[in-house]
Amino acid sequence: MIPEIGQFALALALGAALVQSVLPMLGATRNNLLWMRSARSSAIAQLMFISIAFAALVRSFMVSDFTVANVVENSHSLKPMLFKIAGSWGSHEGSLLLWVLILAAFGAGVALFGSNIPEALKARTLSVQAWISTGFLSFLLLTSNPFERVFPPPLDGQDLNPLLQDVGLALHPPLLYVGYVGFSIVFSFAVAALLEGRVDASWARWVRPWTLAAWMSLTAGIALGSWWAYYELGWGGWWFWDPVENVSFMPWLLGTALLHSAIVTEKRDAFKSWTILLAILTFSLSLLGTFIVRSGLLTSVHAFAVDPERGLYILGLLGLSIGGSLALYAWRAPAMEGGGLFTPISREAGLLVNNLLLATATGTVLFGTLYPLFMEALTGEKLSVGPQFFNATFVPMMLPLVLLMGAGPFLSWKRADLKGVLQRLRFVALLAVLAGLTTWYLARGGPVLAYLSVGLAAWLLLATLREWAMRIRLLDVPLKDAMRRARNLPRAAHGMTMAHAGLAVAMFGFVGSSAWKSEEIVFVQPGTVIEIAGFDVRFDGVERLPGPNYVADRGTLAVSRDGAFVTTLYPERRFYPVADSSTTESAIRSTLAGDLYASLAEPASDSAADRGAWTLRILYEPLVNFIWIGSAMLILGGALSLSDRRLRVGAPRRAAGAPAAATPAE
Repeated sequence: MIPEIGQFALALALGAALVQSVLPMLGATRNNLLWMRSARSSAIAQLMFISIAFAALVRSFMVSDFTVANVVENSHSLKPMLFKIAGSWGSHEGSLLLWVLILAAFGAGVALFGSNIPEALKARTLSVQAWISTGFLSFLLLTSNPFERVFPPPLDGQDLNPLLQDVGLALHPPLLYVGYVGFSIVFSFAVAALLEGRVDASWARWVRPWTLAAWMSLTAGIALGSWWAYYELGWGGWWFWDPVENVSFMPWLLGTALLHSAIVTEKRDAFKSWTILLAILTFSLSLLGTFIVRSGLLTSVHAFAVDPERGLYILGLLGLSIGGSLALYAWRAPAMEGGGLFTPISREAGLLVNNLLLATATGTVLFGTLYPLFMEALTGEKLSVGPQFFNATFVPMMLPLVLLMGAGPFLSWKRADLKGVLQRLRFVALLAVLAGLTTWYLARGGPVLAYLSVGLAAWLLLATLREWAMRIRLLDVPLKDAMRRARNLPRAAHGMTMAHAGLAVAMFGFVGSSAWKSEEIVFVQPGTVIEIAGFDVRFDGVERLPGPNYVADRGTLAVSRDGAFVTTLYPERRFYPVADSSTTESAIRSTLAGDLYASLAEPASDSAADRGAWTLRILYEPLVNFIWIGSAMLILGGALSLSDRRLRVGAPRRAAGAPAAATPAE
């Protein structure tokens, strides 16, 4: 009965979405306040019905209701409860239900917290959001019913993909979806603004918090997925330019450009049409990623290999959403005025170059991702665009961006004094050069680009700290006064400092773990000793241990350095009988200097396993933990900015006849 309640709730949600997609839009057109305000009730109703449906699905997984096909295909009675719950979004149908739940939550968020948004703009925004909901709810009900029954029910389920039975990956999809779908409300704001034919500083102020929230969640999702790949897959890497990784990375790149472009629209009333276009394209890339993952075009541990008919349905939604919004943009955008003028040396110009570099980098990743698919469709020949292409094209484009990020905050609006900026940064530049040279002296190996990247990372970190110190006049006034100024700084200023510094810290991890990684893959027996990065690793054998729904072969590695014991590592190979598949559980000794990483591969043969002979992968990854530290700093920086009272959802309401307050400097 519970699954039928869930399915009926989805049907009611579709009805609420249809009402929301039509009535408020008509109200905005006819200036009917009652019709416009109906968007609030229908958005809340839609969220309530989808929440009931999602709760029904989660409950089916928790109690192992094997009359539901989705539960049979993605769960098992012996699976730990956390992974039973995670199984509710571990399939195509369940993840799509989570998608529409988040979509409805963002719409209801605007309805509930957007009290200062003009009624007409809010009504149009919520109507556009409901158009998207209608498309995905109909897709869910017509092609991907998560509550489909199976009779007679089996005695037990087929289990969730063992690779997905991990805490990191249990949280990874919801965070990614909040990021993907969060950009939908920014898209809806953009289309609503085009329909009204008006974009101004207030519009940018309303859009920025939603953009920032989506960007933060997408950052967290990508970082968590990268961390999961690093410790779970057993190959010791954190990014492989997999097409499914790329489709999450592209909206992040354009979303970053959108965040900076919206600042210019808010502060200087410029970049209006460009900001609108970025809002459309960012969500369009989210939809494109949905199509690629769910159409059957790709087979990946992240992808849902489903039938092409579902892909065609999503392709239709993609065409309507992207084609319709771009057509509307082509019609209405030329009427938007450009806003304030600025010189080539100014903060506006710096942010424009920032946007162009990010957009070009996104285009490069898009080309490398889609080119093999197009060639396979045209010629039938399978091609692969690997990390070499992306490293050779994407990375060089990012280095000028890092250089600009260090100098950008020192530029003033409208017109900047380049000579004064260079004077403030001369010692920062000197220290950055010294950092690159010191790395070259200590490492004495690796590509030249690695030393340049270390110098640029040091440049960005030191320039960011220098700009923050100048804001609070550190060392120019007594420390007590400097700390008072720091407390009085807007949280958005602290957030910008934290995020820029976080990227610099992450860059140290990117470069160190890529350029100076050591790796040994050896065939070992008990007593074998491997030397790597100054460590001696002795293999002491493998023992078999039972798990809740798997059997583990756990290896024991004794690690020493210069004859002194350091630690013991326990890498595992886990076999899941129900799913008839194996996973790798790596063992890692983590320090700030680097990780000693061990993973156990399949034995060469059953007879080799009987003799205790296994294939062992040992790596040393310098500075790799700086990636996760930097990612956390990016997220914290976004959270600080989002908590700024100036960036609360909605612009401050001004009393009638009161003069407009001056906007504080960024």
